[in-house]
Formats: sequence, structure tokens, C-alpha cells
Amino acid sequence: MSDSIWGYHETSGRLADSDLTGYKVEATDGSIGEVDKHSDKVDSSYIVVDTGPWILGKEVLLPVGTVTRIDTDDRKIYVDRTKEQIKNAPEFHRDKHLHNPAYTDELGTYYGTGGTPFDGRPL
Repeated sequence: MSDSIWGYHETSGRLADSDLTGYKVEATDGSIGEVDKHSDKVDSSYIVVDTGPWILGKEVLLPVGTVTRIDTDDRKIYVDRTKEQIKNAPEFHRDKHLHNPAYTDELGTYYGTGGTPFDGRPL
């Protein structure tokens, strides 16, 4: 667990080695989609959310530091950002950004870290 935007908060309820694929993702003001991919790499953890029709079928990458709670019974992940904040985040293209340190730096800055703890290791 971590205080970094790229690490889970201790209070999130994250269980080690649990598969989050398919979990619904809830912003503070409604549903944004479901988890398509996730990574639990130390200090570079993230979830990729398939937004379905909400943003015309695009995906968004959220640092796990935005996760406030994981409800394993309901298979839902709650994040501390609004739909508008997520929609306005730097655009994510899996083939272009998934292993791009410059993108993760931009994303870390956008989500309010004032910089990013990402150390340049590939996601």
C-alpha cells in the first residue's frame, strides 16, 4: 500500500492477487465502465477502464491512487474523481500509452500529484 497516486490506499480494501477484471467502476457521480485490465506493480499500479458507450467506447487509465474502495461482493471499484475529471484526463490509447513513461508522468500530474512517482519502469 502506498501514498503515491500509483499505489493503493491502505483503506481501499484491495486484496492481494485478486483479479479485478470485469469489476464495475464508479466515479463520485456515477458509473464509468468496467475494468478491462489492471496491474499491481509496486508504485506503478493502474486500472484500464472500458467506458463502453459513456465515452464512445474509449478506454481510460486510472492510477490506483484514485481508488477509494473495492467492494468484492458487488464487484465494484469506487474512485474519488468525477466523470468529468476522468473524461478530461489525458487521452489514453493502449498501443501508444500503456508502456510510455512520458504518458504516466502526464497522467500523474493531471491527477494531482504535482509530478509523478513513476520511476520509468514499463507498466
